[in-house]
Amino acid sequence: MSFLTPELLAQLIDAHAAALELFAAQWSKASADVVQEAFVELARQPKRPDNIAAWLYRVVRHRAYDDRRAESRRRRRETVAAAENEPWFRPTSSGQIVPQDATEALRELPDELREVVVARIWCGLTFEQIGEITEMSAATVFRRHREALSLLRSRLGIACLDQEKTSNV
Repeated sequence: MSFLTPELLAQLIDAHAAALELFAAQWSKASADVVQEAFVELARQPKRPDNIAAWLYRVVRHRAYDDRRAESRRRRRETVAAAENEPWFRPTSSGQIVPQDATEALRELPDELREVVVARIWCGLTFEQIGEITEMSAATVFRRHREALSLLRSRLGIACLDQEKTSNV
């Protein structure tokens, strides 16, 4: 018998499904399916994981990786170009960042850097939680996050606030 009650499952879906879908979208075009499979797998667990959220992110990550490999094999076999993912940025009224440029810059990041940025900014995970999911130390996650943001700023031509302050002095 599973520890997962319908009420707990509903709470977990409400709390985590949207962020998990975005997290999975880094690797999989079927992110909703990946997330659904993770919740089904959670329901099959005989024992409650110590940290359910981290467990879900880890399962989604592995399933999304598997899905990406399968998609790559399908593309090679069928030689059909994959459709674009939905943009990760919405247009802003201020026009500071062009969403297409930001999306492209984010896609161009190495997987290990992009994963940390998406998990931190869009999923709202702490460096410790990301470290648990990716099996890295929080310090390594922090360094990757800082490196990713620096690359994004450089590619988008955005100066760091600290750099602006020192150049104005």
